[in-house]
Amino acid sequence: MDNSPDKFNNNIETVLFDLDGTLADTAGDLANALNATLEQEGRDPLSHEIIRPHVSHGGIALIKLGFQITSDHPDFERLRQLFLLFYKKNICQLTTLFPGMIEVLEALKAAGLNWGIVTNKPDYLTAPLIKAMDFPSQPVCVVSGDTTDNRKPHPEPMHHACKLAGSNPEACLYVGDAQRDIAAGKAAGMHTLIAMYGYIGGNDQPDSWGADGMINKPTDLLDWLAAPKMTQSL
Repeated sequence: MDNSPDKFNNNIETVLFDLDGTLADTAGDLANALNATLEQEGRDPLSHEIIRPHVSHGGIALIKLGFQITSDHPDFERLRQLFLLFYKKNICQLTTLFPGMIEVLEALKAAGLNWGIVTNKPDYLTAPLIKAMDFPSQPVCVVSGDTTDNRKPHPEPMHHACKLAGSNPEACLYVGDAQRDIAAGKAAGMHTLIAMYGYIGGNDQPDSWGADGMINKPTDLLDWLAAPKMTQSL
């Protein structure tokens, strides 16, 4: 695998990542927050294996999973806020970058490429998490779920990231593990890759999302950037 800078496709200037399930493995801390909420309400905890595929869909999905209620239930918002409180207090206890991601970020820096984050996570959770993490280089932009008026799958946060990074959409690659990630990237005019190592559930159908490719581990991104064609899956 030759990942020297001159081997990367020179059409890409900026690589943007979804946060949960793509850049960082946040499932452990989110699962612990859900289980703390369940236990406070006198419920049995769930295994992390059950919780993990739902993590990318945020607190609403996790409360629905844990309590088997819909968002119109009278206790729903109270439980969601309790979950968020537990999560914020322990936001980076188990969270780590996915294996190989440090190598990826170092290679992007060496190649002179920007990298950034576009997430639906609200800023009051995104900012402390990013501050607590140990990146080999700093992101050129961080767009949270409340940075713009619209969230993914709307393209607005993607276009805002482009503006901050100083790159046109066609010079950006977005990597994510949910259908809304790919939809947002495509709607913005970016190249897109599916992080198959992320929180993809058994009912998901990533083959139908229309991405430019799929990667099974973070370092596959480097191979994709170096490939002569921009439509290759790994």
